[in-house]
Amino acid sequence: MAGALAFTLVPAGALADAWQERSDWSEIFRTNEADGTLLVVDQRDGSTTTLVHNGERARERFVPASTFKIPHTLFALDAGVAEDEFQVFAWDGVERSIPQWNADQDLRSGMRSSVVWLYQQFARDIGEERERHYLEAIDYGNAEIGDDLENFWLDGGRLEVSAEEQIAFLERLYRNELPFDEADQRLVKDLMITAAGSDWIVRGKTGWSGQLGWWVGWVEHPNGPVFFALNMETPNRMADLPKRQGIVDEALRTIEALPPAS
Repeated sequence: MAGALAFTLVPAGALADAWQERSDWSEIFRTNEADGTLLVVDQRDGSTTTLVHNGERARERFVPASTFKIPHTLFALDAGVAEDEFQVFAWDGVERSIPQWNADQDLRSGMRSSVVWLYQQFARDIGEERERHYLEAIDYGNAEIGDDLENFWLDGGRLEVSAEEQIAFLERLYRNELPFDEADQRLVKDLMITAAGSDWIVRGKTGWSGQLGWWVGWVEHPNGPVFFALNMETPNRMADLPKRQGIVDEALRTIEALPPAS
């Protein structure tokens, strides 16, 4: 491991240990001309090591954007507005700028293509009272909805969450410890798969508010998970979006949480 400056923060729960600031990850962000934070909690081999670039920002809350589709899918399943991964939700016929959105959807396509209209439909069907109940039940960020039920997790919405809180939530999901049926938690984790090798699986979700990009999830190994949460500014808008996963991949390779780039 490259030289790192250790400092102590006082986060809650499973992150209550010394965070190690990674100077080499600062170079990854600099090379990518990116301003943001990356928090990694490595729980392989029965121990916990917390690594960070920009620890102060890792505790700062931002709108979750489409990373909220992870808990929101659990809400929809628990509320009965989504039955399973096979249920088809009819497209409303409104042409949108992303071609993949202009079609019928199911939970898998909705997660993969980050279909905003589908989750806005879920929000309407779940309703404000139940949305608020679920947010408080899982202690998600500031748990605020405000007065815009269809957009509270999007740009301009009231809901905010930090990188630290994202990982605390993901840890509970990984262990099926959220207050939802275990079958629903396992289904959501299946929907989150984005890449896999012979002995590793990446489960995660991107998010973009228009101004801020997210990439959160974990790499699953036989000897334990490595959780990650990145958020970064996106001044170049869509041109910056590939940097989210690129930065995380490069950082995870420095701790051998992902195989070398081919």
